[in-house]
Amino acid sequence: MTGSRPSTPGPVPPRLTVVTLGARDFDALRAFYRALGWPETPNATEDWTAFQTGGTWLCLYPLDKLAAEARLAPREDAGAAVFGGFSLAVNVEAVEDVDRVWRAMVDAGARVLTEPTTRDYGVRSGYVADPEGNAWEGAYAPGSALDDRGLLAL
Repeated sequence: MTGSRPSTPGPVPPRLTVVTLGARDFDALRAFYRALGWPETPNATEDWTAFQTGGTWLCLYPLDKLAAEARLAPREDAGAAVFGGFSLAVNVEAVEDVDRVWRAMVDAGARVLTEPTTRDYGVRSGYVADPEGNAWEGAYAPGSALDDRGLLAL
């Protein structure tokens, strides 16, 4: 799988390259991802940064600026208790790694949403929320594999 590219059946390539989180408290959110030890781009600025996560970049940008750029109205009070309708995941290579990754996120400042558990469908995972309430799942999916860049292959 290394080095292979997915075929493009239409005009939009089937890939996800960047996830940008609109930050209410940019400095706190940046500090959380730094505490995880994730590599931060050297060209970060005082109000934009990116962390390389395998083949996808996780970017942080102030919520008001991101909303203005996309011409969307930001939620008045998203708060940690409001589910944004998505979750982000860090998949691991072995089932025993789930608890370690989940604990490292909690130790870095994440709030516990669910303890790691083995789901009825075989996946072991646990959920945490970063300082702004974005849901992160530490997960192991039986039958999946990670390539040398950390990209998930099912």
